[in-house]
Amino acid sequence: MGFANENEVRGNISGTRFPITDISSRNTRPYRPNMTNKLDGVAVFVQVIEAGSFTLAAERMHLTRSAIGKVISRLEARLGVRLLHRTTRSHTLTEAGRVYYERCVRALAELDAGAAEVESGLNEPRGRLRVSVPIAFGHQCVAPVLFGLARQYPKLQIDISFSDRSVDLIEENIDLAVRIGELRDNATLDARRIGTQYMSIGASPAYLAEHGMPVEPDDFAAHTGISYSRSGSMARWHMLDDDGIEHALQITRQLSLDDVQAIADAGIAGLGLVYLPCWFLEKHASAGRLVVVRSRCGVRPQAIHVVWPKSPYLPSKTRCAIDALSTEIPMLRIG
Repeated sequence: MGFANENEVRGNISGTRFPITDISSRNTRPYRPNMTNKLDGVAVFVQVIEAGSFTLAAERMHLTRSAIGKVISRLEARLGVRLLHRTTRSHTLTEAGRVYYERCVRALAELDAGAAEVESGLNEPRGRLRVSVPIAFGHQCVAPVLFGLARQYPKLQIDISFSDRSVDLIEENIDLAVRIGELRDNATLDARRIGTQYMSIGASPAYLAEHGMPVEPDDFAAHTGISYSRSGSMARWHMLDDDGIEHALQITRQLSLDDVQAIADAGIAGLGLVYLPCWFLEKHASAGRLVVVRSRCGVRPQAIHVVWPKSPYLPSKTRCAIDALSTEIPMLRIG
């Protein structure tokens, strides 16, 4: 049993015809009705109208003609209206069926457009990407990489938060973060190592001219140091001698600061020796503001990771940022 015309559907209003668009190219996976879904039956109803008959719709959807009829009957029962006039030779749309069909076509088109947009987002990074980075390392090393991503992907919106605290990515809705040092919450995070941080000792040319250049571990006891302090804990200074033996340096600590740039500023002002990451000290040394007294002086280098919440699905915006940081950060002189 089929429609009077396989290429168009005649409504019950004289002269009204509804052109049929062939959707045989649509996904034809077996249809599984779900009566808890408000969209149940909609796709079948539209397919019946567009196919021109129950028989052809059943073939396209890999169902029996009887199953198609039952789905349409359940849809009509749920809506409380008759959508199709059925005779022994043809089926025609009722006025309610015509209105419902036109609405369903628009709704399915919106769903298709939404699916296409989501699928394109799997390939083209887009949307808001929230990133947390350490202050100094973020400014000097991470931000330039993310700026490059922003230029490359105009639909990507990047929010960068600069903080030296270990943020809770899940609680604070952060997509990814850069961490220096030991990872403590790796049960809920995935991580990729992107570099290694070593420490160096430096001082201003004026300070060294006045106090001399320390060479041996014991020489540092006569010098003033500017220390990094956070939450009441002061970073210890270490160095290796020429024989590879580690020494804990004894220095006079006059200033304790919790910001790497502030430590560098104090060192440039001639207030003492500074204990800074290699990548940071070398920037000031190349400009002549500081002199490297001892490079890579510690035996406990810190790993640098990019971390993100564990998930079976990684958005393209997060994946492209991870890949960019993994590629570009090692190319920088951070060690």
